[in-house]
Amino acid sequence: MIVATLALLFTAAITLGLVQYARIIVDAGFVAGSAQSLGQAVLAFLVVSVLQALGTFARFYWVSWLGERVTADIRKAVFNHLLQMHPSYFEENISGEIQSRITTDTTLLQTVIGSSASVALRSFLLVLGGIVFLFITNPRLTSVVLICIPLVIGPIAFFGRRVRKQSRRTQDQIANVGAYVGESLHQIKTVQAYNHQDEDQRLFSGHVESAFQVSLTQIRSRSLMIALVMTLVFAALAVMIWVGGQDVISGRMSAGELTAFVVYAVMVASSVGAISQVIGDLQRAAGATERLMELLQAETRIKAPESVLHLPRPVRGELVLRDVFFNYPSRPEQAALNALMLEIPAGSSLALVGPSGAGKSTVFELLLRFYDPRAGEILIDGVDIRHLDPLELRQQMALVSQQPALFTGTVMENIRYGRPDASDADVMAAAEAAFASEFIESLPDTWNSHLGESGIRLSGGQKQRLAIARAILKDPRILLLDEATSALDAESERKVQLAIEKLMPGRTTIIIAHRLATVRNVDRIAVMEKGCVIALGKHEELMLNNELYARLAALQFNQTSRSDGTAA
Repeated sequence: MIVATLALLFTAAITLGLVQYARIIVDAGFVAGSAQSLGQAVLAFLVVSVLQALGTFARFYWVSWLGERVTADIRKAVFNHLLQMHPSYFEENISGEIQSRITTDTTLLQTVIGSSASVALRSFLLVLGGIVFLFITNPRLTSVVLICIPLVIGPIAFFGRRVRKQSRRTQDQIANVGAYVGESLHQIKTVQAYNHQDEDQRLFSGHVESAFQVSLTQIRSRSLMIALVMTLVFAALAVMIWVGGQDVISGRMSAGELTAFVVYAVMVASSVGAISQVIGDLQRAAGATERLMELLQAETRIKAPESVLHLPRPVRGELVLRDVFFNYPSRPEQAALNALMLEIPAGSSLALVGPSGAGKSTVFELLLRFYDPRAGEILIDGVDIRHLDPLELRQQMALVSQQPALFTGTVMENIRYGRPDASDADVMAAAEAAFASEFIESLPDTWNSHLGESGIRLSGGQKQRLAIARAILKDPRILLLDEATSALDAESERKVQLAIEKLMPGRTTIIIAHRLATVRNVDRIAVMEKGCVIALGKHEELMLNNELYARLAALQFNQTSRSDGTAA
């Protein structure tokens, strides 16, 4: 900033100095008819021009550098902040709209800081310096210029406020366009499967046209402001030239002085015009900055406490959920968990079963502290998880969800996601344990094969095995398996089930199960309904003592029998 400011001051001073050389050239060379004076003045003019070029290079380079640096820092700050936000924040805010703020809004700031702000500062310096030299050259004529300054500032202030408000609306509309594009392309198979292209085109056209109309309103305001300012400035310039011309004719002023005065006046007028244009950009940047500050100022509901406790070492993985009540922020009137009570001894396995909406996945989200319960407490090895740093808590857990999350990148990078410092040998061993090596070795670039967005190049079963390999590599004390084998064929399911059974001993394992056949060998099964546990025991006990479990089992096993019979 210091170097850029010095370069701005230098180039503004040189520009103002060039006009004085123009005055000397006119008076000493053209009017006086001195070839020697003309030659000296022109040579000095060339030297000053070279200095001006060097100063302009320094100004442009460092101001542009500043714009790029600020943009990069803001992007990192916003992204880093968003990574710490609680998951419900992203239920309330569209991810595509957030992406637009990080990309489009920061790009706008980059343009303003790296270009428009430089133009504004340089123009402001030229206006101040020009007015000073105008006074030195001819105070009487300068009064004509000064009279017009309030007339120019008025429209700038009036239209500037309108442009700022309209800029915020424009950025919001552009964000809506980006969000719609992202959602439609991400779900392109569903769009095409339902022949929804024409309807999506119509809806997208509506978003684009809406953004166009809002932008048009902003452009109209900026255009009116610029036109009005330029008209007033050059009208004053015309009056000034007429008055100055009269002074030259009468002998009260030399031709060189009038030339310098006109050049200074044009310089001031052009600078004021440039400022009026830049103010529109600055107002747009102000609207973009407001949107970025909203992201930076958003506070996460899940954070480490001021006085952090630590888990006893070694971590055993004992879990206790005591009288837990919870409602999702997006559904405050509907209880997801209602006085839930669970005790899971360290190293044991527990399956959660029950109908959809019973609260099984919610248990996982509370254990991972994506949310905090409304009442009650969750303990790991006797410590309330709200007293732990979320990073330390989650370091002890590995999650394999029903819809595995893969990222754009290679096979190796996706498995290593759970432990970035793992060696290639460790990654390959984890994949072998998850029975994923066979299909990985058949990929075009094997371990360095790129998987595409969300692992789109893999089948459901292959994605699931990579997710299990990731969990194996992390080597956690607590395993959270959300129907981890649901996407696998019978043969793959058997292999992965064996891998999971090898992995489970010594670890606390909680399994959400929809297919009861996969959990018959766990230590205990908890039957959930309407957010609470209504029965707890082994498969055989629950078949005898719990009507809901017996009904679910009968439905599944009867369907399996009929399916087997049909196949036979």
